[in-house]
Amino acid sequence: MSQPSVLAALLSGLRSGAIEVVDLTSPLSSQTPVIRLPEEFGQTQVFELEEISRYDDRGPAWYWNNFRTGEHTGTHFDAPNHWVTGKDLADVASVPASRLIAPAAVLDFSAAAAEDPDFLVEVDHIKAWEAEHGPLPEGGWLLLRTGWDARSHAQEEFLNADENGPHTPGLSPECARWVAEESPVIGLGTETVGTDAGGAHSFDPAFPCHSYLMGNDKYGLTQLQNLAELPATGAVVIAGPLPILNGSGSPARVLALVERS
Repeated sequence: MSQPSVLAALLSGLRSGAIEVVDLTSPLSSQTPVIRLPEEFGQTQVFELEEISRYDDRGPAWYWNNFRTGEHTGTHFDAPNHWVTGKDLADVASVPASRLIAPAAVLDFSAAAAEDPDFLVEVDHIKAWEAEHGPLPEGGWLLLRTGWDARSHAQEEFLNADENGPHTPGLSPECARWVAEESPVIGLGTETVGTDAGGAHSFDPAFPCHSYLMGNDKYGLTQLQNLAELPATGAVVIAGPLPILNGSGSPARVLALVERS
């Protein structure tokens, strides 16, 4: 008797609940927090729905909308060409589909971020995690859990800014360089509004996660939810950005497959 195929086994696991699908996506609405830049720079668009028809004289049997938003609104995917260091690299439509499904390592710094919203992950933190859990996955994602998704219901609380700028956790410049240039992962995922820490505007280089990751043909996933439901290792992430030609990124539905015993 032939053995079941790998895909049949996957479907069986999903149906039985042995494999759980965890949604890592923040719903898109006009209340979704967006990054706020200094006034002299261009600003991203808050998500807006424009009703076309709703079972009325504009369309008696159908409901649909136009929507307007920025590429980097809500849970979204950063392509290499998002940053000047990757300007000659791939747009979001050119990201190989095979790289949109990848294993994940989840590093939990929620306790440290609760004590210090400016907490920065250093290379030694990652090395300590690897000593306990094994190496970061080849071709996978490094997902940074900070508990920041609990703030996603409110713009001000999520950005956590004062007269000195935002205060949110992230990677140190040296750690960002290491992740981009020396680690085997394809990208960094965060619960915050961007891949960089809130104070990264004053780092050297400024916004090092963007600068190093994009310049090394790696990716970003931001405003993730529910990382607390993932194990440290073993989850598989499915990231689904829109393939926007010449786009620098896209809102994305991001799912994780988790094997439950």
